Amino acid sequence: MRITTRIQLMFMMFLMFSTWGAWYGQMGKYLFTTLHANGDQIGSAYATFSIASIFAPFFVGLIADRYFSAQKVMGVLNLLGAVILYFLIQTKDPDTFFWYILAYTLTFAPNLALSSSIAMNQMRAPGKEFPPIRVLGTVAWIVVTNIVGYYEIGDKVTIFQIAMFTSVAWGIYAFTLPNTPPKATGTASVSQILGTDSFVLFKDRSFSIFFVSSVLVCIPLAFYYAHANLSLTESHMTNVENKMSLGQVSEVLFMLLIPFALQKFGIKKMLIVGLIAWIIRFVCFGYGDGISSEWMLYLAIVLHGVCYDFFFVTGQIYTDNKAGEKIKNSAQGLITLATYGIGMGIGSILSGKVLSNYTNGEVHDWTSVWMVPAGIAAVVLVLFVIFFHDKKQTNS
Repeated sequence: MRITTRIQLMFMMFLMFSTWGAWYGQMGKYLFTTLHANGDQIGSAYATFSIASIFAPFFVGLIADRYFSAQKVMGVLNLLGAVILYFLIQTKDPDTFFWYILAYTLTFAPNLALSSSIAMNQMRAPGKEFPPIRVLGTVAWIVVTNIVGYYEIGDKVTIFQIAMFTSVAWGIYAFTLPNTPPKATGTASVSQILGTDSFVLFKDRSFSIFFVSSVLVCIPLAFYYAHANLSLTESHMTNVENKMSLGQVSEVLFMLLIPFALQKFGIKKMLIVGLIAWIIRFVCFGYGDGISSEWMLYLAIVLHGVCYDFFFVTGQIYTDNKAGEKIKNSAQGLITLATYGIGMGIGSILSGKVLSNYTNGEVHDWTSVWMVPAGIAAVVLVLFVIFFHDKKQTNS
């Protein structure tokens, strides 16, 4: 790949994750502090991303794969997203906000697949070339959240204004990306559109257990995205956004460790370590305090790398190995549906109801809130240890 193309793709990732990172982790605090939303309204707002993630594969499969070049679809989606954000910024009602954020996430979610398609279409060896390009997304998330934290605007409408301006820049820039024309021809079958070709994997008992575990562990993950920022703020931690970016730093470090850990421990042990880390971090969120035990909050933040990389990234590798060449794309789509779609959707709604249940006036019982995802992660761990046995894949 030419170095100019590599730089183009890296900047694409930077703009995409700058846009996402500007608002996603801070939205719960903004809704509670500025729009005075309750727990259910916060949970519903986060559930919109899951709804969008369910529809995104169908959109990409029908539109970008068959009729228009991927970079043009990306450009149009982000310019439309910027328009929606303009109207979202004006609203002061959390119920109206829900419909705007739903419309916006429907324009944003397809970009996750489109960006991978545009990037990998330019690569001869995606396994080696993609990670250095993708890591610029994590760097972007670190940069934008530190800007938000430095200027203390995590609870201000400014987070969406930043996303609006980066969406405009990203939308215009997308039209300059390398051409990625549609490759599919003819009429799409129902199985191709829905990705049901990958359902054959459910004949394998271990994959079925992994799929169910992926759905269940994303329920606690939704608690983290929806409530961590507000929880840390109310636990007397200062400069929350800056300190939460340490989680992305951890993510980069543990991402680099995955090849060595796979060779040393195998997939099953890595997945188990990831689940144990989830339990520890939620306990630390529940009992940590920015005054007397801030170290627990720091530990909860930096465990993000272990939690995310050792379960989700390792899980993607497991799925790729399990699927084989013919159904790799649909298999990865199936796991995306399980995680960002079903799991995060259930978790977002549940996290809102749990927060409402443990709220008295405007005072939250965070210890009780965080014990719920900790308990769910513990159940998933037990399920996984007992039932997941795959000798062919555990040391691949």
